[in-house]
Amino acid sequence: MPYPEMLVAPMRAELTNNGFTELRTAEEVEQAMSNTEGTALVVVNSVCGCAAGSARPGILKSLQGSKKPARLFTVFAGQDLDATQKAREYMVPFPPSSPAVALFKDGQIVHMVERHMIEGRTADMVADNLSGAYEAFC
Repeated sequence: MPYPEMLVAPMRAELTNNGFTELRTAEEVEQAMSNTEGTALVVVNSVCGCAAGSARPGILKSLQGSKKPARLFTVFAGQDLDATQKAREYMVPFPPSSPAVALFKDGQIVHMVERHMIEGRTADMVADNLSGAYEAFC
């Protein structure tokens, strides 16, 4: 059962207030992912502690450098079920994970940060991981 929206809204806003487009339906995900030119970052947001303490802050810090993805998207696991399922279809062969971050280039997944790479890590470590991928692919 999803958490009440009033509890989740600030977690959504942490990304959407910083340039991310939230995708709340499967159709919105398909539309966003249909543009395969260039780079796109897709964040599977979550209510868990590692999303709040490491993932979201690390993701935002990673975007402060000169190289970053052209398009920023987010879906919310456990909240927007159809959108999250559709986004995860683009992340195959990686298993479902939340939080998670996928970097796409020209429609292909080129870098993936799964939950096990976020848990127990600092926001700076998550930012460094993503910044390295941006340097390589953006």
